[in-house]
Amino acid sequence: MGYRKFVDRDGRAWDVRDRSRSEWTFQPEPGNPQAPVDVPAPGYEKDPFELSNEELQKILDAALGDEPRAARKKKSPFLDE
Repeated sequence: MGYRKFVDRDGRAWDVRDRSRSEWTFQPEPGNPQAPVDVPAPGYEKDPFELSNEELQKILDAALGDEPRAARKKKSPFLDE
């Protein structure tokens, strides 16, 4: 079986491997200095090929503890401090 190739927003290449129904691994490809990352498989999909790049990025961000850059909240000018 082949693995899903994925390039994250920082240009790092990964192989997404489904180890089981409940766990996937983001395996770095040559040239990617990151360590392999084990993630829980999303409950709504069993096949990495069925997910979009954005969905894979969200899963990787959650595993690495990265907050998506576009979703950062700004202070509300309407709140009292």
